[in-house]
Amino acid sequence: MAADDKSEQKPMTTAQVARAYFAALAEQDLEAATALWKPGGTDHLHGLAELEAPGGVTQFFANLFAAFPDWEFEVLELAASGQNAGVRWRTAATFSGPGHFQGLAPTGAPVVVEGCDMLRVVDGQIVENNAYTSGTDLAQQLGMLPKQGSLADRAVTGAFNARTAAAAALRKLREG
Repeated sequence: MAADDKSEQKPMTTAQVARAYFAALAEQDLEAATALWKPGGTDHLHGLAELEAPGGVTQFFANLFAAFPDWEFEVLELAASGQNAGVRWRTAATFSGPGHFQGLAPTGAPVVVEGCDMLRVVDGQIVENNAYTSGTDLAQQLGMLPKQGSLADRAVTGAFNARTAAAAALRKLREG
C-alpha cells in the first residue's frame, strides 16, 4: 500500500469526533464543527430547538455566538463507548449582543450554564445529538424568571397557588 493511499484510512473514533466537535465549538469554528456532522443528522436541543445538520446547526450556533460574543466553552467530562459519547460541559458568556437569543434582545446579563450532550457517531460522523441543560436556570440568569427563593419568586408562586386553589374550588362548586 502506498503511503498516500487514503482509502485505508480509518474514520475517527467516537471519542475523537466528540473531542473535535466540542473543541471546534469552543473556538466558535462552525465550519469545523459542522464538518463532523453527517448531512441530515439531528441535533435535539431538548426544550430549545430541533436542528438538522449541517444548516440548522450552523444557523443556531451562529445566532448563539452573535448573542453571546464572549462565549467560552469547557468540556468537564467525556466518556465514549461504541457509537456513543457523553459530554458534560460548562459555558460562560455575557448576553451582550448584537444578536438576539431565541427572540430575546440582549440584556448584558452574564450567564454560566452546565449541560450534557449525548452524541451518536457512525463512521466518524455525528448522526444524532441529544443535548440537555436547565432552561429554568438560563431563564433566571437572563432575568426572564425570578431567582429561586427571591421575593418575586415567592410572589409568582403564591399567585400560581392561589389560582390553582380558585380553579379547584370552582370545579367543586360545578360538581357539587
